Amino acid sequence: MTTTLAEFLEHAEVGQDVPTNWAQGRTAFGGFTSALLLRAALGTSADLPALRSAMINFTAPVTETPDMAIDVLRQGRNVTTLDVKARVAGKVVACGVFSFGASQISHVSDGLPAASVPVPEEAELMIPEGREAPAAFFNNFEVRLIEGNRPFAGAARGHVRIWARHRDRASWSTPEGLMCLGDVLPPAIFVKATKPGPNSSMNWMYNVVREDTSTRDGWYMLETDLSAAENGYSSQVMRIWNSDGDLLVDGMQAVVTFV
Repeated sequence: MTTTLAEFLEHAEVGQDVPTNWAQGRTAFGGFTSALLLRAALGTSADLPALRSAMINFTAPVTETPDMAIDVLRQGRNVTTLDVKARVAGKVVACGVFSFGASQISHVSDGLPAASVPVPEEAELMIPEGREAPAAFFNNFEVRLIEGNRPFAGAARGHVRIWARHRDRASWSTPEGLMCLGDVLPPAIFVKATKPGPNSSMNWMYNVVREDTSTRDGWYMLETDLSAAENGYSSQVMRIWNSDGDLLVDGMQAVVTFV
């Protein structure tokens, strides 16, 4: 079975197999799992303010649509924090802590503007014509390489910057769509590696720094930058900008790799 993210979020039932086009090895793509957690959190109330921060933990393979258990950790005047646990066969496979916050009046505003780069139409394909995608989920996105190297290039620096968007327009500029898209890049350590090997994201810190996360034509600029790696574990910075160069998401992931 194949489906778009928007269709699956609308019609998924607990116990339903993960769509084949959202698979990554023996589990669901991490961005897809994160979007399911976020959808569960958003479904608790139509009055939630904007998402400000999420902490995702990937604990076990997600082989089917999980059963979601949601706890309100705190509902304050400004911030509501929800804990969402995803279970398959009674076992936790992923969990997320989501903080939603109302806008505040502040005299301080800052951001990290994006570098000047070619527009998506002028950037080269992340996967050259005729080559197969590294995993099934990748075919749900249009991805173009701006700078850095492709995986297993043996590069000096673990850094990649891309343009990316969902092929399905219904997932453009939605909170779940953006979170799903935000995990599309390969681990930064793979750019320095010279051969492929298994990998798994352990967690994802996802700070939303701009309330309006929409963009033009669905295109977002994403980057990942390796901070450190040792003994098979690495830490990487992950950022998302809109097409106008405004920073939207500032994040970090811990990844275990066998390369």
